[in-house]
Amino acid sequence: MNVQQSMMTEALRRWRIIPVIVIEEPKNAVPLAAALLAGGLPIAEITLRTPAAIESLRRITNEQPEMFAGVGTVLNVRQAEQARKAGAHFIISPGLNRGVVDYCLEHDVPVYPGVATASEIEAALEMGVNLLKLWPIETLGGVPYLQLLAGPFGGVEFNPSGGLTSVNFENYLALKNVVACGGPWMAPAEWIAAKQFDKITAAVRDSVTRASRLTPARKSPVRPAQTIREAASPR
Repeated sequence: MNVQQSMMTEALRRWRIIPVIVIEEPKNAVPLAAALLAGGLPIAEITLRTPAAIESLRRITNEQPEMFAGVGTVLNVRQAEQARKAGAHFIISPGLNRGVVDYCLEHDVPVYPGVATASEIEAALEMGVNLLKLWPIETLGGVPYLQLLAGPFGGVEFNPSGGLTSVNFENYLALKNVVACGGPWMAPAEWIAAKQFDKITAAVRDSVTRASRLTPARKSPVRPAQTIREAASPR
């Protein structure tokens, strides 16, 4: 694991929640980041589901450097390159794309590819990645599925997402092979579009408080480091 991957993973271990963000208008990006920070969470996964995603990421990384702002729904190398040049601190994909993983590892950008089966987990391990997005977890079998995976894959950890809500995310964080949970429940697209940033802050604060009860204490806060920003900058 390279330095950047290790540092980003440490941030996920510290805060344990990944807000999955869908933004329709770039002008909402910085206020959204401010709302997440006000709630105590400096992490955001901007999904490439709208044309505004890359510009939104760029605005956040430029104006809120204390955020670990990354990109999700990365399907190919071209998108991974766009995300890196926009300053992404990490990249998440719904599936296991060797080209995307190799590109990110080559450019020292933290990457968490998606898996759903034992064969995909084995393939990811061969690529040198052992913290994986497990998606869509509720459809795959939820908590019991993760418990079963802990047997043959004792050294593998997961960021489950897909069907997680404010009601069930704590059940996942209680598992030893779960690092962080991803989902839109703290900042759904309709709240962002309606500029309900106070509502987002309140939801984030509640989730962060609940997650902290299931998280080992850290001696010092984890912050985005210059090395990660350099890794994400154009070359």
